[in-house]
Amino acid sequence: MSNQQVEEAEAKPGFSVQRLLPLIILVGFVILAFAMGWHRYLSFEVLADNRDRLKDFVEANFALAALTYIAIYAAAVALSLPGGLILTVSGGFIFGIWFGPPLAVIAATIGATIIFLIAKTSLGDTLAERAGPSIESFRRGFQENAMSYLLFLRLVPLFPFFLVNVAPAFLGVKLRTYVIGTFFGIIPGTFAYAFAGAGLDSVIAEKRADYDACVAQGGGDACSFAIGPGDLVTTETIIAFAALGIVALIPVVAKRFSKNADTKD
Repeated sequence: MSNQQVEEAEAKPGFSVQRLLPLIILVGFVILAFAMGWHRYLSFEVLADNRDRLKDFVEANFALAALTYIAIYAAAVALSLPGGLILTVSGGFIFGIWFGPPLAVIAATIGATIIFLIAKTSLGDTLAERAGPSIESFRRGFQENAMSYLLFLRLVPLFPFFLVNVAPAFLGVKLRTYVIGTFFGIIPGTFAYAFAGAGLDSVIAEKRADYDACVAQGGGDACSFAIGPGDLVTTETIIAFAALGIVALIPVVAKRFSKNADTKD
């Protein structure tokens, strides 16, 4: 190996403990969260059971409640705990239609940015340096239209939220682009679910009535009080998100057609 090759190898970032430390800490917290069963608290049933206490706490300590909600939501996103939808709905349910949606957008953006930065600093830069020609070509293509692709991924719920959070870190997306794309990309979905949460009281009342009726008829253990995403998410909502995602890709398609036209000329 020549001196030049040695210098190039040394210049490439490696998987040092210092670089991996944030990722190791994050994984440790993820393991702790699941071991302690914290993810089980992120359910509609828990939300319904604690409705009055939550409402009273928000009314008496609004600022503290808002900060606590943002911290819990951001931590759940950063740790990739299952329950983002429930937390978004909870924002509208607890804080109402005026404060719930903005708080949820801010919290989700903070949590997504945390995991993005950890993935980028721990693995992203290193993997980028070691990527082959085909992957590097894909990275460049993504970077050229990063904002449009990010908006599409955020608007259309085709992929898990966790995957959309970390994938840009390995594709060389800049922090500023990531934050802006995430913030504005999640607004439609977050506002829709938070608005749905503002009307969750009626859903809870209906489910309670069904449960009480089942028990009264002697259903016993066969009766269950459960609220699922299907009670809030409609086909029309999904179609609307898909339409918004297509709109987000229009700049990419237009640029491709423009390049093809220039090539033919």
